[in-house]
Amino acid sequence: MFALFRLNYHNQYYAAFPDAEQLKQIKKLWLESLADYSVEQILKGARHAIEHSEYLPTLNRMHECCQQGLADIGLRHPHEAYLEACQAPSPKSAQAWSHPAVYLAGRDSDWFFLANNSERVTWPVFRDHYQRYCARVLRGESLEIPEPEVLEHHAAEPLPKAEQLEALKKLKEEAGF
Repeated sequence: MFALFRLNYHNQYYAAFPDAEQLKQIKKLWLESLADYSVEQILKGARHAIEHSEYLPTLNRMHECCQQGLADIGLRHPHEAYLEACQAPSPKSAQAWSHPAVYLAGRDSDWFFLANNSERVTWPVFRDHYQRYCARVLRGESLEIPEPEVLEHHAAEPLPKAEQLEALKKLKEEAGF
C-alpha cells in the first residue's frame, strides 16, 4: 500500500513521511488500525483512494476506501458482518444473509461458539474466517450458501395393535414400572 502511495503521490508522500523512523511508526499505526481488513481489501482500498483522489489519503480516508471496496461488491464491514452472524436466528441457512460470506464465516466459526462466548473471544475467530471469504470474493470467486437439509417426509403408519402393546410393555419395563 505504501509503495503504491509512494509511486502515485510522490511529492506528497515524501512531504508526509520525511524520515524512515517516522514512516516506520506510521506503518505500525496503520497496520494496527486496518487489521480488520484482509491484504486484498487494503490493496483494493488503496487503489480506490488513488483512482478517486489526487491527495494522499489519511488513515480515516483509507478506512473509508477499504469500506467502499467491500461495499462495491456487496460485502459488509467485518464487524457489521459479525453482528449479523451473531444475531441471526436458526435455522441459519434459511436466513436472508447480506452476503454468503457472512453465513460461511459464521458457520466456520461455529454457531454454538459464537452464541456462547464473549465478543472478545469470538470476534477474532469470526474476523479471520470472514476475511478469508472476502479475499476469495475479491479474487472473483462466487460463494454459495448450501441448501438447508430437508428431512424426509413419510406419512406415519401406526403399528398394529399387538406391536403397540408390546412396545408399551417394553417401555414400562425399561422405565421400571
